[in-house]
Amino acid sequence: MNLKKLAIILPAYNEEPVIKKTTKILLEILNKMNDKKLVSPDSFIMYVDDGSKDQTWNLTQELHAEDNRVKGIKFSRNFGHQNALIAGMTELTGTDVDYVVTIDADLQDNPESIIEMVELAISGKNIVYGVRNDRTSDSWFKRVSAQSFYKVMNWLGVQTIPNHADFRLVDQKILEVFSQYEERDMFLRGIFPTIGFESANVYYARAEREAGETKYPLKKMLSFALDGITSFSVRPIEMVRNLGIFMLTVSGLFLIYTLIAYFTGHTEAGWPMLMVSVWIIGGLQLLAIGVIGEYISKIFLEIKHRPRYVIDKELK
Repeated sequence: MNLKKLAIILPAYNEEPVIKKTTKILLEILNKMNDKKLVSPDSFIMYVDDGSKDQTWNLTQELHAEDNRVKGIKFSRNFGHQNALIAGMTELTGTDVDYVVTIDADLQDNPESIIEMVELAISGKNIVYGVRNDRTSDSWFKRVSAQSFYKVMNWLGVQTIPNHADFRLVDQKILEVFSQYEERDMFLRGIFPTIGFESANVYYARAEREAGETKYPLKKMLSFALDGITSFSVRPIEMVRNLGIFMLTVSGLFLIYTLIAYFTGHTEAGWPMLMVSVWIIGGLQLLAIGVIGEYISKIFLEIKHRPRYVIDKELK
């Protein structure tokens, strides 16, 4: 029987408080799948250390020495969560690994769902998305902002899987297709649904983080949302264009009003309207410049074609 080889990729940034427990849980899950003959015994987990400032890498080395199924990549500095995911997938593209699962090291996403993901992959699914069916562990603000984010993304024409983060399984065919996406600024949650092929969803309830701090505070969440929008949709520019046309029309009406007020001797009465229109138009111009500037900055970063990440050390 030709068993499939599975790799579980975990981006890790300052995960010292949880890495040992996470490793134990995932190795147990690999053992379960080995017993069920779902994956081969040489399946493994791989930590991608995204420039951690604590003992994450040293602990990874210790865990690797204890069990060779624990492997690792260490970045030369912090390159970001998305680039850590990309690095893990890129390093395994074209290898003998059949399936790759990406999951955060805090294991808030239910690791037991990996078993169901693998079963669906064996049945012929190329991509299996982990989708949350319960957000009660989130704060009210995070729950509302997350739902709003997915609605806005879909409204802007970006194809996403609602309540899906970066917990997914992809097979080697998907990895090879993904390697053709060469842009530097990637929004993975939007890219994989555009690839196509056979897909399925696995639903689970997300747990609360046991230790450590979230790697996505409000500032990063907003930046991540902005990256997702500007990486996949030009609709904001279209909206600014349409708004400009609307404001030009309104300005024309203000001009007519001003001329009427002038010839009828009521220019003083039009002064508040003039001031309001100046401020509105000025603000919209700044907004338009900002939106266009955001896209220009994306082009600026893309044409440099700098590497997404730099690997310092590897544990194989």
